[in-house]
Amino acid sequence: MNVLQNLLFCIPKAAVLHGKSVGFALQNSRFRNAKSKLPFFKEIIFTKQQLFSAKTTAFA
Repeated sequence: MNVLQNLLFCIPKAAVLHGKSVGFALQNSRFRNAKSKLPFFKEIIFTKQQLFSAKTTAFA
């Protein structure tokens, strides 16, 4: 009986673990993609921030 229970448990367990690893792989690839684009967005944010501060001080 114990062997049968192990067989019945191992099949769904393997399917669930495979699904979890696929989810983590997808999450890691999204993180790597965002991390590679970070310098580009950082440049845009700081450039726009400097332009905004220059405009607000001109009106003051």
